[in-house]
Amino acid sequence: MPKSPNFRFFQGGMLKHRTTPKCLTTQTDYYALLFLSALVGGIAGSVVALFEASIRLFGEQRLQFIHSFPYSEYLAPVAAVLAGAAMAAVGFWLTFRFAPETAGSGIPHIEGALDGTQEIRWARVLPIKFIAGTLTIGSGMVLGREGPSIQIGGAVGRMIACKGKRFSHSSHILTAAGAAAGLAAAFNAPLAGILFVVEEMRPQFRYNITSIKCVTLATAVATIVMRSLHGQEAFLTIPSFDVPPLRSLILFAILGIIFGIIGVIFNKWILKGTSKVKDFHQNKLPRIVLMGAAFGGTFALLHLVTPKLSGSGMEIITEMFYSPMAWMIMVGFFVLRVIVTVACFSSGAPGGIFAPMLALGTLLGLSYGVVMSVWFPGWISNPGVYAIAGMGALFAATVRAPVTGVILVVEMTNNYQLILPLLVTTLGATFIAQALGGQPLYSALLKQSLLKDKELRAEESGLQKVDQSIANANTENK
Repeated sequence: MPKSPNFRFFQGGMLKHRTTPKCLTTQTDYYALLFLSALVGGIAGSVVALFEASIRLFGEQRLQFIHSFPYSEYLAPVAAVLAGAAMAAVGFWLTFRFAPETAGSGIPHIEGALDGTQEIRWARVLPIKFIAGTLTIGSGMVLGREGPSIQIGGAVGRMIACKGKRFSHSSHILTAAGAAAGLAAAFNAPLAGILFVVEEMRPQFRYNITSIKCVTLATAVATIVMRSLHGQEAFLTIPSFDVPPLRSLILFAILGIIFGIIGVIFNKWILKGTSKVKDFHQNKLPRIVLMGAAFGGTFALLHLVTPKLSGSGMEIITEMFYSPMAWMIMVGFFVLRVIVTVACFSSGAPGGIFAPMLALGTLLGLSYGVVMSVWFPGWISNPGVYAIAGMGALFAATVRAPVTGVILVVEMTNNYQLILPLLVTTLGATFIAQALGGQPLYSALLKQSLLKDKELRAEESGLQKVDQSIANANTENK
C-alpha cells in the first residue's frame, strides 16, 4: 500500500509527492484533500445513519413477525428461534463466504490497513458489513453497531481514495478520517471519534497537521449529517448529575481498580474464545453457518424471554438509570452478560462490542454506587454517577484509551461536568490493566488474526509440497 506523505507546506514551495505529471500548487493539493475528507465524512455519516435505521427496522419487523402468528403465545418461541436462526445464518454465510475480513467489529482490520499489513477491499466490505451486520445484530445477538460503523467509515475513506486517483497517496489519511467519522456518527460524539483514531490507533496513525485536520473535518461533517437525520439530542437520554465532592474521588479510583482487573480478564476471555471458535469451525462454511444459526436462534429466544440478556444493551442503560434494581440482581445480570457478550463477540459475527461494554459498565458501576451510598452516604449524591464512570472505566481497561473513554461517555450522556471523576476512574483502570500485563483488545485481536493467517498459509504451503512430492513419486514409478 502506498504511504501517505508527510505534508509540509513552504511559502511558495511545491508539493513533492505527485501521482500525476500535472503541476498543482500546494494550496490546490491541500484544499482538494480537505474536500475529499469532508466528502468521506458526509458519505460515512449517511451510510452509518442508514445502517442504524436498517438494524432498528429489522429488529422491529422480527418482533412483529413473531407476534403475528395465531396462538402467538404458544408459537412465539418457535417463531423467534426460526427467525433469529435464519437471520444470523445468512449473516454468517455472507461474511465468511464473500468477505471474511468483515467478521467481528472490523476495527482490527482498519488498524491493519493503516499499518500496511492488510488491504481494504471496499467493494466487498461495504455491502457485506452493512447487510450481514444488520442481520446478525437484528437477530438479537449481544453485539453493537459502533465497531461495524468504524469499519464502514474506513472503507468509505479507502473508496474515495481509490476513486480520486490523483490523491491515492492519501489513502491512509482518508481511511483514518472515515474510521473517525464512523464512530462519531454512531455515537453522535465527534470529539470521541477524533480521539479514538489519535489515541487508540496511535501505533498505526501517521501524525501530521494535515492528517489531524482531515480527521477533524470528516468527523464534523459526519456528525452534522447524523444530527440532521436523527436530531441533536445526546445518544443516551439519562439524567444530568451534580458534580460529586472531591473527597469521593477515592471511591472513583477504587472503582477504576476494580474495572482494571475485570478488563484484563475480559480481554483474555475474548481472545481465548475467538481462538477456540476458529479452531472449531476451521473456516469450513457449513460449520460456520450452523454455528451462526445456533447463536441467532438462542439469542432471539432470549430476547423474547429475558430481554436483558440479549441485544446491544442500550435499553438496559437507560432503564437502569430510571428504574434501578437491587445491587445483587444487577451484579448477577453483569456476570451473565459478560458470558453472553464474550460468546457472541468470539463467534466472529459481524458486530461490535462497544455498546455491550457500556451496558456492562453501567450494571457494575451502578451496583458499586448503590453499595457505596450506604457505606458513605455523605459522599454520594446519586449512585448513577458511578454508572457513568463505569462505562468509561471498562472501555479504558479493555481498549486502553482512557481519554477517549472519558470524552465518549460525556458526549453520549451530556454530563460534561463529570470529566474529573471520569478521568480518575479511567486512568485508574488503565494503570491497573497495564500493571497486570493486559493487552489492548483490538491490537491483540489484530496480532491473533495475523498469526492465524500465517499458520494457515504455512499449512497450505506444506500441503502443496506434499502433493507435489506425491506427484513426483508417481511420475518416477511410471
